[in-house]
Amino acid sequence: MDIIEFFKLSAGEWFSQRTIHNLVSGELQAGKSEVNFEILEKTDSTLIKLCEQNQIDSSATDLIGVKISWNGTIKKEQVKDAGSTMLILIPNSNDSNQGILLQDRGNGNREKISGRYIMGSDDVLTLITESEGFYAEERFWYLIPNLRLRTSLVKKKSGFTLASFCSEIRRVKKS
Repeated sequence: MDIIEFFKLSAGEWFSQRTIHNLVSGELQAGKSEVNFEILEKTDSTLIKLCEQNQIDSSATDLIGVKISWNGTIKKEQVKDAGSTMLILIPNSNDSNQGILLQDRGNGNREKISGRYIMGSDDVLTLITESEGFYAEERFWYLIPNLRLRTSLVKKKSGFTLASFCSEIRRVKKS
């Protein structure tokens, strides 16, 4: 599977259940979310704006833009967890399954978040994002087309470290 096939397979609505482990305090939390994964057209204004901010040609044929939005809760505190992010993947010229990752969290915070992606020969997508004092690594893979798994590790300079595991089931609409 290449990166384009992976994202085409990801498009749609998903139900996500996750377990979060604070590796410093040992605290465990559980949560659930509704997640929408949308592939963006190259004419999307937010995609064009993020590309312009990073001196990237948004009309490049190999560029991939996606918007991910979620609405859920963390069970222990019944805390609402909602938001969105936009990702732009820019493949390396010699290997489209590796490249640059740009991110806009959509929260008004214009902190530049960038990183890289790797689509492995094992069909596992790894996204690595970094900024000053922050490191995140997420891995996504499919067991079957409507069941996706995800793990993540988030580290902050302060020593704060979270690990999580998610199972995501595609919402299939009856016709």
